[in-house]
Amino acid sequence: MIKVAILYPNEEGKSFDMDYYEKTHMPMMANFLGKNLKFYEIDKGLAGRTANDKIPFIAIGYFYCYNMSEYNEAIAKYRTAIVNDIPKYTNIQPIVQISEIRYLSK
Repeated sequence: MIKVAILYPNEEGKSFDMDYYEKTHMPMMANFLGKNLKFYEIDKGLAGRTANDKIPFIAIGYFYCYNMSEYNEAIAKYRTAIVNDIPKYTNIQPIVQISEIRYLSK
């Protein structure tokens, strides 16, 4: 199983529409990933290391998928739709990391 993390850095002058991300973008992505998607998560940044520290990321989205090849195929197939949707909720260039899940507790 893999986990895809999409991180949206908190930078000066950047915007992020969490409502659109939750209700439109992530469900669209889940549809594109289909049965390969086990589940997804959305984090909304609240604080940094302490309550007074600036949040490092405005939001982080996660996709938990069974197969990396199938994930890559879906992203390639729907790339245009994905790229065209991003400006509808943010002007942030996301950072993406794909990881192998070595342990997942129940």
